Amino acid sequence: MKIAQVAPLWERVPPPTYGGIELVVSRLTDELVRRGHDVTLFASGDSYTLAKLEAVCPRALRLDPNLREYSAYETLELSQVYQRAEEFDIIHSHVGVPALLSANFVPTPTVHTLHGSFNSENINVYTHHKKQPFVSISNTQRQIDLNYVDTVYNGINLEDYPFIAQPLLTKPYLAFLGRFSPEKGPQHAINIARATGWHLKMAGKVDVVDAEFFEREIAPHIDGEHIEFLGEVSNAQKVELLGNAALALFPITWREPFGLVMIESMATGTPVIAMNMGAVPEVIAHGVTGMVCTSYEEMAAMVPVALQLSRHDCRKHVENNFSELRMVDGYEQVYEKIIQTRINQNGRIHAAKIKF
Repeated sequence: MKIAQVAPLWERVPPPTYGGIELVVSRLTDELVRRGHDVTLFASGDSYTLAKLEAVCPRALRLDPNLREYSAYETLELSQVYQRAEEFDIIHSHVGVPALLSANFVPTPTVHTLHGSFNSENINVYTHHKKQPFVSISNTQRQIDLNYVDTVYNGINLEDYPFIAQPLLTKPYLAFLGRFSPEKGPQHAINIARATGWHLKMAGKVDVVDAEFFEREIAPHIDGEHIEFLGEVSNAQKVELLGNAALALFPITWREPFGLVMIESMATGTPVIAMNMGAVPEVIAHGVTGMVCTSYEEMAAMVPVALQLSRHDCRKHVENNFSELRMVDGYEQVYEKIIQTRINQNGRIHAAKIKF
């Protein structure tokens, strides 16, 4: 198949530090190439890929201090994609709303992976384009009526996450990894650590929009001893942080559509304690690879229980359900189904024209 992958431009593919969508796009794109598909990746020019790279901008836009209008680059990217639409059998969009309008005007089908959540700003747009093919990344993400082709869970390359049978014992700690924003719940991670007396290591980026929250809710608690802030970390540092932790905390406050950090943690062997919101119960096997809780107080109470869980079971759970290969298998089936549907539709249209 000739496939166009359309990535967001905010981070490079794959991301050097934080960037769940870009990591998924990278793993999907490269595995498709290894399977013999002709893949073109539309992304920032500093991206690394086995596919043909179409650089929309020289580098990830988050690195450009002079950036004024992200949407202008997004429009440029989609213009480049859809001007070349006839070169592809299918276009796979990972950019959400902006691709919906353009997809209506070319014969090549576009499938949209829903990496985010629905809100009051975008729900009407998605509903207006509900007949286009969509892929959900969890079943709980399906909050509105759309043409869902399938649910394909995010997957990771297990080779990137070495299994660690024994967490760090000299100074055991809990781990938090994610954006420092209210919806990710770093404030609750701190409260859980304080309530249980555990050392907490925290890593992730602080976006400009979250700077005030960070300074007010997080910074005053960072002492370098009990609560440790590592800032943004590389992929290698991320794996080390999660793998050496006794447990990982996922204290979200919103309906997370997937939560890549959960499978990254379990892949290294580290169980996850999480709030029962969004896709959490689809990702964590409760009582086996982590604990799914209904309150932050319950999360704290479950720390001793979660410490008894098998790290080998955590790894096996990811191998069986959230591997890169399983994810790409799912997307190949989606592509084939959409392309066949389009062929059938075109055949009926052609027959109708002949008849009349």
